[in-house]
Amino acid sequence: MYTKNKEEIQYIKEGGEILGKILQRLAEMCRPGISTLQIDKEAERLIIEAGGRPAFKGYSTHGSIPFPGTICASLNSEVVHGIPKEKKVLKEGDIFSIDIGMQWPVGLGQGEKGDGYYTDTAITVAIGDIPEKTKQLVAITKKALEIGIAEVKVGNTIADIGKAIQRYVEPRGYGIIRDLVGHGVGHRVHEDPCVPNYYDKDSELWKIKEGTVLALEPMVSIGDFHVITAPDGWAVMTADNSLTAHFEHTVIATAEGPVVVTRRPEELDQE
Repeated sequence: MYTKNKEEIQYIKEGGEILGKILQRLAEMCRPGISTLQIDKEAERLIIEAGGRPAFKGYSTHGSIPFPGTICASLNSEVVHGIPKEKKVLKEGDIFSIDIGMQWPVGLGQGEKGDGYYTDTAITVAIGDIPEKTKQLVAITKKALEIGIAEVKVGNTIADIGKAIQRYVEPRGYGIIRDLVGHGVGHRVHEDPCVPNYYDKDSELWKIKEGTVLALEPMVSIGDFHVITAPDGWAVMTADNSLTAHFEHTVIATAEGPVVVTRRPEELDQE
């Protein structure tokens, strides 16, 4: 069931708060010269220290090679699912997307693998000084997420989320990745419904109810929306090699409106 009860929601809120703090600490590590593997190792350490389990490490679908990292470490034209590596080193002018999921708390006896509930969040970080055009891409993608969040209202449909994001992004000349979408989250790392970042008529069949938990994640490129998969079977990159940005939050639909559970402390300070 894609809606969650009060007890489940409380665990999701607590886990989301922890994950938001972890992601901010990882973002603060991002500087020229640091390897994505270093960031990945710190992510795993922080999750385990918090009493959780990395959601992505060992994840596989349809017989794919299990994902080897705690974070998806996607650089520049990589949209998502970039594998963290020692030789994948950040440099001045890069943009780096960290996507991280956590199952928490371990030992609770609920959810997939019998432990806790899932939350999921992502950020795109500028490494040093980046061109103005790249800053605009990052800002547009971050704003697109907030526009999508505002549509997570009881009585709306999933289609309303994608419609609002598309109306904001495409008139500004950017591409919305279509082969990758947001999703339900909580009992598993990926649940129904799919949450496209563009208008999808079929998504009108999914009504947003109180207790619906969604991972919204706009993925936007400076070029078009076509993507290819790397030979490693995981990293997805833009087919035209254009830069791409990615932001994500776990959001709960409540009678009072959307509640974002994975806000980073820096975001809460700005509210």
